[in-house]
Amino acid sequence: MNPAKVKRESVVSLTDLPNIGKAMAADLRLIGIDEPGQLRGRSPYELYERLCDRTGSRQDPCVLDTFISIVRFMDGEEPRPWYAFTEERKRTLRPPTDSRRGTPRR
Repeated sequence: MNPAKVKRESVVSLTDLPNIGKAMAADLRLIGIDEPGQLRGRSPYELYERLCDRTGSRQDPCVLDTFISIVRFMDGEEPRPWYAFTEERKRTLRPPTDSRRGTPRR
């Protein structure tokens, strides 16, 4: 659902969540998430890895952004578009750098 249209008090099914349509709801069910309340306190990174494992393929990183958006929403934040979390995901998953050279450590 479009984040601008989400009303917290009306969230009952997965497709009531911000950024979640039928296909993403099916992905959530594939990893054992059947209702929005099951997202509270979860790690979106673990959910993403579980989906990748379950499907046998690396999912688009935007799926992780979407998982971050819905977990945060269920933990009390305002609904935001999935792409509002792209920079956070990139910072979180960026490899550590050698502080003296600014290059990735090997």
